[in-house]
Amino acid sequence: MARRPTIRDVASRAGVHPATASRALNPDLPGRITETTAGKVREAARELGYLPDPTARSLRTRRSGFVGVVIPDLTNPVLAPIVRGVEETLWEAGLACLLADTDNNGDREAAVIAELQARRSEGLIVATATRTSATVRTLVDGPVPTVLVTRDIDDRSLPFVAADDASGVHAVVGHLVGLGHQRIAHLTGPTELSTTFTRNAAFCAAVADLLPSAGEPVVRHGAGFTIEVGRQLARELLRERDDISAIVAGNDMIAIGCLEALSDAGLRCPEDVSVAGHNDMPLVGKLQPPLTTVAFPQHALGVRAAQVVLGLLAGESASAARHLLPTKLVVRDSTGAPGGEPRPLPDLTWPATAPR
Repeated sequence: MARRPTIRDVASRAGVHPATASRALNPDLPGRITETTAGKVREAARELGYLPDPTARSLRTRRSGFVGVVIPDLTNPVLAPIVRGVEETLWEAGLACLLADTDNNGDREAAVIAELQARRSEGLIVATATRTSATVRTLVDGPVPTVLVTRDIDDRSLPFVAADDASGVHAVVGHLVGLGHQRIAHLTGPTELSTTFTRNAAFCAAVADLLPSAGEPVVRHGAGFTIEVGRQLARELLRERDDISAIVAGNDMIAIGCLEALSDAGLRCPEDVSVAGHNDMPLVGKLQPPLTTVAFPQHALGVRAAQVVLGLLAGESASAARHLLPTKLVVRDSTGAPGGEPRPLPDLTWPATAPR
């Protein structure tokens, strides 16, 4: 295997001192070397196939050149445009994006964040926080500028970027009430996430505001925001209640599970039960029926998160500002006027389908 060329090899080829070659190839030192000399050095580096050693540069400059982005689930389609917005914005600012997936595991989150700090990550964008996360709390007074995305902590002590979930949920409930629904249920995820807390609080407030005679809001929590959780919660709801005519799901994945549970039970959507989701994931408009949901500018959210962390790196105030991007109700065929008559409870022996 051929030896990797060094900065000394480049300097020798260009006929300059190694320190001069190093400065000529350092983008953070513009104008320090004449363009004639810098051109010779760049040409020598190209001819030799020289690539700077980022680890060595990091040790010299105490800058890594990257921002760590910590996400809970790489397979979640909502995260892709958010991460893309982060990556593009950081790249334009001369920084790379180093992505880490925690798989919604607290121990892995702690290990990932520690590793990113050890590698001198210049900033952190964290989308994995639970409301009381001890790991994330350590970042509040830490040396690495940190921004939370989509998930917040209870004391709101870090900058936070998310969609305005509360207004989106209120719009969904208002849409369903406008169609004539009087008994609406909310099926959502784990209570330790701020996403759940915010959307659930908004649902309860909207029901109290728009359906004051409805009584106690009907809410069911599951262990995650997955299709299988949605199927399970919807099945339990259908067994217990014959008066629910609409379901507001905590996200689109849960909504898809609800649609499957309705199909398993021989019920129609929206004729028997309307279903609405949240996030406007790719392709939910292609479902049968197409899903009514709350959309938010996912790419723009990633851009905003990156802008906030870049501002912190530039010395702007590290106050725990909250940046809420607007949401939009997208009405499709999964919501409609209620059928009117209470339906019979489904046969508890309906066929089970394989987990998805």
